[in-house]
Amino acid sequence: MDFDFPGPHSGPMETFESLVRAEFAPKNTYLNTASLGLLPARTVAALRTAVEAAATGQPTDMFADVEAARASFARLARVPDHRVAAGASVAVYSGVIAASLPEGAEVLTAEGDFSSVVNPFHMRRDLKVRSVPLEQLAEAVRPGTALVAVSAAQSADGRVADLPALRAAAREHGARTYVDASQAAGWLDLDADAYDYVAAVAFKWLLCPRGVTFLVVPDDLGGLQPLFAGWVAGERPWDSCYGPVGELAGSARRFDESPALFSYAGGRRSLELVEELGVAAVRAHDLALAGRFRAGLRSLGHEPVAAPGSPIVSVPGLGDRQGELSGAGIELSARAGNLRAAFHLYNTETDVDRLLDVLAG
Repeated sequence: MDFDFPGPHSGPMETFESLVRAEFAPKNTYLNTASLGLLPARTVAALRTAVEAAATGQPTDMFADVEAARASFARLARVPDHRVAAGASVAVYSGVIAASLPEGAEVLTAEGDFSSVVNPFHMRRDLKVRSVPLEQLAEAVRPGTALVAVSAAQSADGRVADLPALRAAAREHGARTYVDASQAAGWLDLDADAYDYVAAVAFKWLLCPRGVTFLVVPDDLGGLQPLFAGWVAGERPWDSCYGPVGELAGSARRFDESPALFSYAGGRRSLELVEELGVAAVRAHDLALAGRFRAGLRSLGHEPVAAPGSPIVSVPGLGDRQGELSGAGIELSARAGNLRAAFHLYNTETDVDRLLDVLAG
């Protein structure tokens, strides 16, 4: 696939383009990052090196890769790395947060939010889980609300939560905040320090292999208990392999899951690339393509779900065309009955126009 990037090709744009060209060579029109991001070439090379080294009995230091990935995500989230736990699942971290709440606590969620965010709270039968439309979330915070849990961007249709308003409302009423940034980290300007807890899988917009997930906690660890703590949660992991762990890590590392090492060996390189490109540049690129698609949809008589500021575009009434589009070499998703397209750094105006051409046919 030839890359046809919009705008002048000089300075920062030229650097952006050259990095993307060096790392990605999709063989189809791939518009499905909201499901799974493409792996950069450097990540594929790192995975191959790690696997081949393990096969010959000389494994690489993949624990060093975990620490490098943790530090890279911390920089992207604008927090110190001692506040970042490394794991494999948002649902696990949602469960840890749910377990920390007292009996009868109220948890406020958005209607239709992703199951890994909300379901662990429903598993606590003694909690009061209340759901409201996403747009009403901030105004629904009230005295007695213990926690507000929400995705920064909705998986089903890309709508972006008003996080500043939510933060202000939570502070006013003494509630904690839990943000799942899985559909936002990598393109949204994320200040994790503004919230009590932030979790994110990294296999979507952060371009990592599956098995890489992070949790950001406050400096005081947010009252969480490391319920699944194993040896890697020890202050000195290699001295914590047998019997009860004598001393848990004083940092967020006490919430580490035993890492999927090969995933982190690759993920380290993916996160480095996102840092090199810069989230602001990625965001501008992604939103320009999403805007082009929205305009094209309207010219065809289709009105997408309103999701300003999002690279995810959801189109009601077209979900049943996902199979047809896949057969034409255009990969995207059907979610909640809608056709969902997700535009990321390796996509181009040509990709947008091809999708519109097929939809018009």
